[in-house]
Amino acid sequence: MKVWIDVLTPKQANFFAELHHRLNAKGFKILVTTREYREVNELLELRGLKSVQIGRHGGAALGEKLVESSIRILGLTKAVEEYRPDVAISFSSPEAARVAFGLKIPHYCVSDSPHAEAVCKLTIPISQKLFTPWVIPFWAWKRYGMNPRDIVRYHALDPKVWLTSYKSSPRVLDGLKLDPAKPVMVIRTPEEFAAYLSDRVPSAPSTAADIIARVLDLDDGSLQIVVLPRYDVQGEKFRKRFGSRIVVPEHIIDAIALMRISLVFVGGGGTMTAEAALLGVPVISYYPGEPTFVERFLINQGLVDRILDPARIAQRVVTVAKNRDTEFYRKKSVKLMDSMDDPLKIIIQRIFRR
Repeated sequence: MKVWIDVLTPKQANFFAELHHRLNAKGFKILVTTREYREVNELLELRGLKSVQIGRHGGAALGEKLVESSIRILGLTKAVEEYRPDVAISFSSPEAARVAFGLKIPHYCVSDSPHAEAVCKLTIPISQKLFTPWVIPFWAWKRYGMNPRDIVRYHALDPKVWLTSYKSSPRVLDGLKLDPAKPVMVIRTPEEFAAYLSDRVPSAPSTAADIIARVLDLDDGSLQIVVLPRYDVQGEKFRKRFGSRIVVPEHIIDAIALMRISLVFVGGGGTMTAEAALLGVPVISYYPGEPTFVERFLINQGLVDRILDPARIAQRVVTVAKNRDTEFYRKKSVKLMDSMDDPLKIIIQRIFRR
């Protein structure tokens, strides 16, 4: 059987790398497509996954998103017609869903983001099945026209897939030139260009900068701050403002290895917030939109603190750095991870009957 997987984000690269390895071990032929997008391209390379780049990220402007999506559909149509896959799988990729539908290829959707209205409207109604974490209720998907019988929920959060088997490199400190004797704070910048946040995040990047500035003001010099930008333009802004007082990686790094040696994680929303929480790292979320279902769940579990005020975030970071009492988070995360299913096992059984 021939499988086509479309990968658009770093989270998808991690998730689908594991799916690729398992399907490959079972003898499936697999085509992995992606687009020109630094974080994804470098992460796929880091995971040892060969892919075909078709199209590019459309940026923040709606017109550019539409144009680049249209161009990508044309490119994917040619490549997929030549490859002739039996099934297509994506995390609500509008281009993959549209091309699969047009070429009469069954498309299977994986998603934990019903809040991403634009891509959900463009993908879920034309997908065979939807695979999603159990913390997201059926009613959240109802407005997208998916029959509840075609919604498959697994008792796990998506990072369970790659955190369980992932082997981090202990040499991540070497590349970043961090002092292993000093505590590390990691802050992830917000998603500025997503359609579902386009009208909510104008101040979010400045919020991240404000958080960093306030932490630096309160800290006595012992805390190391690593900023993980989503886009090059974000990284340049932080380097220009803070200089050597923070660390901004030039290229994609082993973020999981970094989080494992971090004392606290400050997230602007997204998968790294869940990753850090499931790794037992104290997490503060300043996600500018309404909390997602995944974030609400982690907040209720006591693994994530939602704080939007930069001054309060800075105070919380400094308190954690001073006390270094993270045992609660470690024990809670281990118990939660142990209770989760293997999402890929369920996905493979339901799609491939194996």
